[in-house]
Amino acid sequence: MLLPPALDLSLDLLRCPTCRTRRLHPDDGALRCAVGHTFDIARHGYAGLLTGTRATSGDDAAMARARDRFLSTGSYAPIREVGARLAADAAPEQATVVDVGCGTGYYLAGVLDQLTDARGLGLDTSVRALRSAARAHDRAAAVAWDVFRPFPLADGTADIVLDVFAPRNPTEFHRVLRPTGRLIVVRPTGRHLAELRGQVPGMVTIDPAKEQRLHRALNPFFEAAVTERVEYSAPLTRLDALDLVAMTPSARHVSRADLNDGGLLPDQVTVSVLATAYRPR
Repeated sequence: MLLPPALDLSLDLLRCPTCRTRRLHPDDGALRCAVGHTFDIARHGYAGLLTGTRATSGDDAAMARARDRFLSTGSYAPIREVGARLAADAAPEQATVVDVGCGTGYYLAGVLDQLTDARGLGLDTSVRALRSAARAHDRAAAVAWDVFRPFPLADGTADIVLDVFAPRNPTEFHRVLRPTGRLIVVRPTGRHLAELRGQVPGMVTIDPAKEQRLHRALNPFFEAAVTERVEYSAPLTRLDALDLVAMTPSARHVSRADLNDGGLLPDQVTVSVLATAYRPR
């Protein structure tokens, strides 16, 4: 099996997750470090670096399919565009972009479309999402990894760390970023999907203290450089609404059978996010 070209492009970033410091090299359809720790490359093109107990928080197959369908409608394109713009404003020409909790690779691909000489690497626990992420862009590699563990990446190698609707690991963000790099965090405001949450009581609510918690977590490592608010109304078909519920953590609290009982779902929804570019301290 040949090494996928995008993975080859980002191979120098990777470190053995067991040794933590040794580089990984391709070897007969796998990645191997100098002492023999070996990690499979899936036939779908992503590298499986997770060791020990497998994380279970990533998208399952149904969530990933719903995410693919919904994002293909373009309803979240303005969110993708603001992330790409903030990255382009801060990145050098030949940038390295690491997308943490990359999902299907939609937002990483948007950044790479904007930065034509950049390379990208997405990290996620979801095998199903990684299958899409590995195909999302010809310069985007994908790696199975748990965001809450120390990343299998060398120190100071990323120009941009991207975190869109994803868990955060501030210590690792800081470690892998160059001193001149930027962390870009996109998260929902309290108005995000308000109409849908109003009609589907089982949906996960947005913690009103979310911004304070984000500030407390990031403040020891980062300072905010610029924040943009993106808010607009997006039209929804019934299938769009079902997919929007199914692609979020709410999918674990709301059954699709309940939604298919013919209950009223909104035909438009407020999309409202904050996007901040942070400088490392």
